[in-house]
Amino acid sequence: MIRILFISFLLSCFACKTNLRVANGNFTLEAAKKQEEKVWNKESKAILQRVQAPDFPDRIVKLEASEAQEVRQELQNIINRVSEEGGGKVIVPKGEWFSKGPIHLKSNVNLHLQEGATLTFSSEAEDYLPLVKVRWEGTVCWNYSPLIYAFQQENMALTGQGTINGNGRKWSEVWRKKQKPDQKKLRQMGNDLVAEDQRVFGNGFLDLDKDGKDDGFGDGQAHWLRPTLVELYECKNILLADLTFKNSPFWTIHPVFSKNISIRALNIYGGYLNDDGIDPDSCEDVLIEDCYIETEDDAIAVKAGRDQDAWDRASCKNVLVRNCRLNSGVNSFCVGSEMSGGVENVFVENCHIIAGKHALNFKCNLDRGGEVKNIYFRKLEIDSIRKAMFIFRMDYHGYRGNNFPTKFHHFYASDIQCKFVEELPFKIVGVEAQPITKVLLRNISIAEAGKESQFKYAEELLLENVQINGKAME
Repeated sequence: MIRILFISFLLSCFACKTNLRVANGNFTLEAAKKQEEKVWNKESKAILQRVQAPDFPDRIVKLEASEAQEVRQELQNIINRVSEEGGGKVIVPKGEWFSKGPIHLKSNVNLHLQEGATLTFSSEAEDYLPLVKVRWEGTVCWNYSPLIYAFQQENMALTGQGTINGNGRKWSEVWRKKQKPDQKKLRQMGNDLVAEDQRVFGNGFLDLDKDGKDDGFGDGQAHWLRPTLVELYECKNILLADLTFKNSPFWTIHPVFSKNISIRALNIYGGYLNDDGIDPDSCEDVLIEDCYIETEDDAIAVKAGRDQDAWDRASCKNVLVRNCRLNSGVNSFCVGSEMSGGVENVFVENCHIIAGKHALNFKCNLDRGGEVKNIYFRKLEIDSIRKAMFIFRMDYHGYRGNNFPTKFHHFYASDIQCKFVEELPFKIVGVEAQPITKVLLRNISIAEAGKESQFKYAEELLLENVQINGKAME
């Protein structure tokens, strides 16, 4: 009865077109509130118990070099040696340091930048060879190495009060204008499930057997897919803490297919377009806390791969975000748009959203498929949003014409205070074949909103104490 009255109210109070439906089931207000309380008390705490930062031997090795010296090879040699000898801390001292190429992290090593240390990377593509395996915008391929990279390593850390400068303006301004053909080609390879070792980008040369010849699938041509700043691929027991990251060529912090990840007290400043702050991608047991993120693109985006390439790969699950300050030009917090492997059990609490086009965004299109469920928000402060505070959309750009609607269900948002939304408070829009279902919105106040909310192809939406422009929605 409550749901029927609520739908009648929406139909009478909103001028927008709606397709709200009541579904049979047990998603009542009382049941949803009990579930919300139970999960916060149990599941979020279980994530904290499982996520444990790695320990390292007491051994300390310090980089010894002149500030004017290019240190990439020396620093990499130290990291390799310390890892081979059982692990420890590698210290980059105060000063201005330059790396002409990538740093590859190794097991049992904590790379530590002391306060006053700045490590700046080169912006020449040939410095980032040979190619390594990455996930680029949700599709696995071989590409230029990320600036800081690890593959199948464990027990490692990147810490300190120093700064890592990706020097990414050139990559972003020049390469982004040229990336479209390679971007399209890679997406089609993922759609067609082309073998991973045949997806050769970068400089078009892949030599896995080390015979000096291309393995047979490189074209020898230059490609234009930008590297990420930090990408940790198939790793576990990871700590990233206290550092400042800025000017990434592409996404900034990108763990992929990794487990047990602690990300604490980072300051992230984007450089240009596609400079996402933190993107856990098909990862498990992730803690993101006490971070400040200021980016042109998404501040935090939970991801799980793109389209057919991700359907049989790992989901992203058990992610806890707390006590962060997010300042984005687009989405402060989002799931997607690459989420085809599935996203579940995500918790966001005690965060301050300063600005964004959208505050909370769940985005995909009909190429994606997949399922997103069990997403929980509470105790959020939101200052100023341009488009929508809370939005679901299944029409995200890049659509290639398929018909695999994503299943979105079981979302819980409580105790949210928002000062200003220029346009929509809520935009919950599914598709007729796959409505958005089971959404609880409670104790939410939006002091000022410029337009009416939109609800279309949505069912089992529950509201309690939701106020917009000083008026209750129930």
